[in-house]
Amino acid sequence: MTTDTTTKTPEAAAVPPPGAASRTSRATQGHRRLLTRRDRLTLALMAGVPTVLHVVLVWVTALASIALAFTTWDGIGFDSIKWVGLDNFKQLFNDNPQFWPAVQHNVIWFVVLILIPTPLGLFLAVQLDKKIRFSRVYQTAFFLPVVISMACIGFVWQLVYNPDTGLINSIIGANKPGHYIDWIGDPKLNLWAVLIAASWRHTGYMMILYLAGLKSVDPSLREASALDGANEWQTFKNVIFPTLRPTNTVVLVVTIIEALRAFDLVFVFNKGAQGTELLSILVTNNIIGESSRIGYGSAIAVVLLVISLAVIIPYLIATFRKERRA
Repeated sequence: MTTDTTTKTPEAAAVPPPGAASRTSRATQGHRRLLTRRDRLTLALMAGVPTVLHVVLVWVTALASIALAFTTWDGIGFDSIKWVGLDNFKQLFNDNPQFWPAVQHNVIWFVVLILIPTPLGLFLAVQLDKKIRFSRVYQTAFFLPVVISMACIGFVWQLVYNPDTGLINSIIGANKPGHYIDWIGDPKLNLWAVLIAASWRHTGYMMILYLAGLKSVDPSLREASALDGANEWQTFKNVIFPTLRPTNTVVLVVTIIEALRAFDLVFVFNKGAQGTELLSILVTNNIIGESSRIGYGSAIAVVLLVISLAVIIPYLIATFRKERRA
């Protein structure tokens, strides 16, 4: 009895069995058929249109503003654009009496937002994280000002600050002739009045950010701290708050952006006059004002951009380096 043994060479083993190639090609064609021509067109439009709009409305306009900052232009025809170099910046720093007060007010805006509504938002987040009764209702109530238009908030607070029929003057008895307190018209009071309205809105924003950060804290850390005998304050200070470093980074960046782009409330209150000057108001007044000075307004916008980048970028770099080392 003889047994025939067939030894397969590597070349023979590499050859697929009959019909395998056709099955592979059919599977590949099946995957390709998952996206029809209409699907590809739809995806291209969904991804392409927002990209084009973002590039045109953000990047192109930003680069155009930087270029126009070194020119003079009244906005009528491109032929009237004239190169002036650094003259706009020299005039801005030396001859504009509103520029440095506006910078000071933006700094005050940031300091107030970081010292009052930010800790208050953290406090509210800590309390709501304890899963108290009606926590959803409280979250909605505190976050409601964030989703309301800033212009609407400005109109509401105008009614509150009204010297004749406003809520505050009615409570303190300052709505009588000779005892009026003009919260909006008085240069010594109007900036702080606007900051109270801004803080009222910013508190809810900070509460949601910190509440999201607290939800991501590992519960085992709280349990280990409780087993070590730490009280609630010690647990928060030594265990929970250090884990909120990424949230603190986001909070700082958001607060800086909110302070630098502050515009709506001030414009609704008194259009940035009489002690409420801001850089954003100066940009608007010079570009859209009666005498349009687009080059000069673009120079103010460039200063605003440089200030924001000078504050945010170094902090983010330092924070990310610390996280990588840890």
